[in-house]
Amino acid sequence: MSGDSTASSTIPKGQVDLLDFIDWSSVECLNQSSTHSFPNALKQGYREDDGLHLESDADEQFLLYIPFTQVIKLYAIVIVGPEDEGPKTVKLFSNKEHMGFSNVNDYPPSDAADLSVENLKGKPVLLKYVKFQNVRSLTIFVEDNQTGSELTKIQKILLYGSTVETTDMKGLKKIEDH
Repeated sequence: MSGDSTASSTIPKGQVDLLDFIDWSSVECLNQSSTHSFPNALKQGYREDDGLHLESDADEQFLLYIPFTQVIKLYAIVIVGPEDEGPKTVKLFSNKEHMGFSNVNDYPPSDAADLSVENLKGKPVLLKYVKFQNVRSLTIFVEDNQTGSELTKIQKILLYGSTVETTDMKGLKKIEDH
């Protein structure tokens, strides 16, 4: 866990930062600024640097697709940002691939949150845990920001949860009938 005392005091034991389980080669972010892209908020080392952030490009919305290298259970999310340009309405979709701004409202979100100033300072948003039991990917839709301005900025995104113990089907050997 990070050194953030707020997050560590509300995240139960056994729930870990899921950073190591993100499939980095397949992460996508729609409407990100080319100079302030998703690694600034998501990757270890970058997200701890206060000078770096993820910033929207054409308007205040983001659509961030995060696939995982194995099935996880998602417990909570932390989104840190400035009080004025930080995200406000955030919708989370479990296992919805190939979403775009044109179809994001066609699906009901697995969970949604209106982020408060406390959330933007690091207070975790506890999710509807039953909706995030077998997660292969997470899509985060930032619909708007705190003040309705043209730019949305995210300084840090933390995902807390655990891995799901699964059987590696490729490792199983067929038993021959004799």
